[in-house]
Amino acid sequence: MVDTVRLARDVDGSFEQLVLEYRDQLYRFALRLTGCPAEAEDAAQDAFVRAYSWLKSHAVDGTFQLRPWLYRITLNVVRNRLRRRQVPRAPLEAAGTQASQDGPSPAASAERSETRRELTAALAALPQRYREAVLLRHVEDLSYPEAAAVLARPVGTVKSDVHRGLAQLRAALQDQRIGGQVHEY
Repeated sequence: MVDTVRLARDVDGSFEQLVLEYRDQLYRFALRLTGCPAEAEDAAQDAFVRAYSWLKSHAVDGTFQLRPWLYRITLNVVRNRLRRRQVPRAPLEAAGTQASQDGPSPAASAERSETRRELTAALAALPQRYREAVLLRHVEDLSYPEAAAVLARPVGTVKSDVHRGLAQLRAALQDQRIGGQVHEY
């Protein structure tokens, strides 16, 4: 775990540890927002460059919340890139999920894979406001106060956005399941 006090004293000596600790998380977050691996990689790298520049020129104290701050930078980078380039978002498999050799049967794996694709597509179809809140809270596992800090919204608003986003996800998944079933009369 990156020590913010050490980071404040020695940015150059501590920054590599910060990158190693957060690179996969920030890449996955950017990937889920952009739907494009190359764009996500560029966004995560740009976020680290911005973080480094800011840390070199600003003092941090013991109250500094590193994790939400890094997610906020990444979110801003992604928003700017999407706004400038209008990168199409495509549903992607969740990053870092692989079946193990001793895992479930092929049928169970296929069903789980299909469910994951449906969920990913439904998540990508959410309005940006809800998608960001749901991703931060339930995929990246940030607390509501951390997600609120990242999104620069009040905690109550983030809770509402998460609730509405989850309701829309449930409805979309239910519609997909009903639409995909064969009804015999």
